[in-house]
Amino acid sequence: MTAWSEKVALVTGGRSGIGAAIADKLSANGVQVITAQRGSASEHASIQADFLDPYAPARVIEDVIAQAGRLDILVNNAGIMREGTALETSETDWAETLQVNLTVPFMLIKQALPHLISQGGSIVNIGSIEGLGSNPRHPAYCASKGGLHALTRAIAVDHGRDGVRCNAIAPGWIDTDLNTAFIESLGDPDTFRAALGKIHPVGRTGAPEEIAALAAWLVSDEAQFVTGQVWTVDGGRMSQLSLP
Repeated sequence: MTAWSEKVALVTGGRSGIGAAIADKLSANGVQVITAQRGSASEHASIQADFLDPYAPARVIEDVIAQAGRLDILVNNAGIMREGTALETSETDWAETLQVNLTVPFMLIKQALPHLISQGGSIVNIGSIEGLGSNPRHPAYCASKGGLHALTRAIAVDHGRDGVRCNAIAPGWIDTDLNTAFIESLGDPDTFRAALGKIHPVGRTGAPEEIAALAAWLVSDEAQFVTGQVWTVDGGRMSQLSLP
């Protein structure tokens, strides 16, 4: 078993929200954490990367190895969402959404695999319940997250015998700064929050730390027989049928 203190993790989009919570949780367990995103992150070592740049994934992995000498954990969290029906979605918005949400995780995995294989490493992809169902006006986002779930299974199948595990987490509504700002921008945020509670059997929305807790377990030695799975963390939302 590899001690937490010997492990190195790369968390993309680790400056805020779910990514920051995962980075903090892993760091609290003794993991050396490096984040990658636009701009720097003050809490952990970071690499500035624009994932619309096709050369960014290879450069990020090279930088991690240069800084830390190894890579044990890859968390693909960075993502974007563009609103619009299929008629309203431009080819650019479609291409950029799939680039950041699906192609970049694939390229990071591809570049990281030799290092993960040598360490018996683990991958966690942050998908979405929108890879399982759909909110209105999100065709590109839904397609990208559904593809990320499928990629998770493919990597698990191909590289399990190499000692690499790959799982995904499909969060529901999580109280990130972005979601909180959206609610506050509405005319009646309190009414919206009450409606949100009603669509969740647990009666509330989720916290980034709850996603981080699962991510940390998935990359731990306790989960060595767990791979190729998409873990839905949504307070029961996807299990609850709507009323007529």
